[in-house]
Amino acid sequence: MFRFLKLFVFIFLITIPSLLPAAQRIQQKFKVIAFYSAKSEDAHLSFVYEANVWFSKMSVRHQFNYVSTTDWTRLNSDTLSNYQVVIFLDTRPDAPEQRKAFQEYMEKGGAFMGFHFSAFALTPSEFPQNWDWYHETFLGSGEYGSNTWRPTSAILKVEDRKHPAMKHLPEKFKASPNEWYRWKNDLRKNPDIKILASIDSTSFPLGTGPKLYEIWHSGYYPVIWTNTKFRMIYMNMGHNDLDFEHNTNKELSFSFQNKIQNKLILDALEWLGRNKK
Repeated sequence: MFRFLKLFVFIFLITIPSLLPAAQRIQQKFKVIAFYSAKSEDAHLSFVYEANVWFSKMSVRHQFNYVSTTDWTRLNSDTLSNYQVVIFLDTRPDAPEQRKAFQEYMEKGGAFMGFHFSAFALTPSEFPQNWDWYHETFLGSGEYGSNTWRPTSAILKVEDRKHPAMKHLPEKFKASPNEWYRWKNDLRKNPDIKILASIDSTSFPLGTGPKLYEIWHSGYYPVIWTNTKFRMIYMNMGHNDLDFEHNTNKELSFSFQNKIQNKLILDALEWLGRNKK
């Protein structure tokens, strides 16, 4: 019942732009298409449903066009030519032709925003690292290394306040609860990667376990970064907190109830949508 209500609200919100007066529709700044699978883990599904409602509402308020789809066959050159920004909300494409179309889109100046699970790759798993261009060259992170548990807030340190996505943020801010990822590659050693925010040391210990290796006590963990050879930004946020212990899966946190984090996403989207590389 809960998911049905969320889906109903989402469908209602995405119809709003089509009901706007023609003059207001003409003023839309750019077009965004978001892809998602909504198949892996309820916490990711919770984020995806919340994101679709929030982006749809923001599209009306800030005059951009937003559509989302689970149809990955739309990740083709003809469709992408109509959009200034592509978002991966929870995973990445698997079909070779879809991967090729996305790579060509980005290499020709397209823009990308990725969240949390869209960077996940682990061999062996259901999402193996079998796309070198995306994980090694484009994101730079390589395979998934480990994560904190359970989902908790972290204090993030802004590394580059001059970047258009970060210019309205304080030096440090508290992010929404999240499952934080560690990566195989050290992004600091990649000259193409510009780290925009990382976990501040005041967040440690980060995570509550129960497994000891799920609690981080020290280290350097990039959370938001861009590849300077492309118009892109990746954010590790995207995993809401649910009541896993009692098997109710009741939502205990929401990613888009954080005003500072929301400002970051909007500024990043504005930068991606209005600027060309």
